[in-house]
Amino acid sequence: MPDIAPRYWLMIAILGFVWGGTFLLIKLALDGITPFWLAAGRIGFAALLLCAVWGWRGFKLFRGETSWPSLVIIGILSTALPFMLISWGQQHVSSGFTGVSMAAIPLMVLPLAHVFVPGEQMTLRRLIGFAIGFAGVALLIGGKAFETSGAELEAYGRAACLSAAACYSISSILTRRLPPVDPVGLAAILLVIGCFVIFPAAWAAEGPPVMPDTQTLLIAAILGLIPTAAANLLRVIVVREAGPTFMTLTNYQVPVWAVVLGAIFLGEELPPSMLLAMVMILGGLGLSQYGRLSRLFGKGG
Repeated sequence: MPDIAPRYWLMIAILGFVWGGTFLLIKLALDGITPFWLAAGRIGFAALLLCAVWGWRGFKLFRGETSWPSLVIIGILSTALPFMLISWGQQHVSSGFTGVSMAAIPLMVLPLAHVFVPGEQMTLRRLIGFAIGFAGVALLIGGKAFETSGAELEAYGRAACLSAAACYSISSILTRRLPPVDPVGLAAILLVIGCFVIFPAAWAAEGPPVMPDTQTLLIAAILGLIPTAAANLLRVIVVREAGPTFMTLTNYQVPVWAVVLGAIFLGEELPPSMLLAMVMILGGLGLSQYGRLSRLFGKGG
């Protein structure tokens, strides 16, 4: 198992916090805009920002061998398709099930990386660590994660949420397997590809967009700038340089931050199992990355 530089651990921590806070902002934004158009606005604004930076860098992308078909597939699987699946699925399932679905991503990536990514072999310790972390997330979310919503299309909604998790998992593997590529250009082009899918889908599902109020526009701009543009750039860097399995460590952090920030800013009640769940999540992550952590702190000492 190769060592991971300290900067990648910092990136993982930042991504966990940023994406954990995204649910809070989305909840506020949905008071003034429909779900598909919010997703389209986020992706469109982020694409413009990253394309501006990419253009300033000379619009360089592949460094030698090109792989445009893979880029199109990754662009669809990493942005537009999972956004739409989650937006539709959440109408028919409990919010807790959506959270558990996203927490299942590490368990999906682990066997895929073992087969398709050299140096990402699945070990028993990794598997047990990720399983403990997943159990911690399920405990944090509580019984509502698996209770029925009573919706007629609940089974299809659950399938949509799990399919979104599969999209993120497969896109991470494909991103890691790309030939040498500029990370800014890659992050930008993936969002541009996402725009070509999400804008027609939003128009078809929700009709033409309606101009939202100033507060909603501001929240949408923040969502586009930080958790979409900046975070997707960090995601590309981590997946390309530290590996897709390491990247999945964010998926166990996100529910913790979502619960904590919801309690701070929305007055939501902290679950009684919060402390035990955090111990399980952190313990599971520590176990899965024990070798890397011991070498990291050994060097630091």
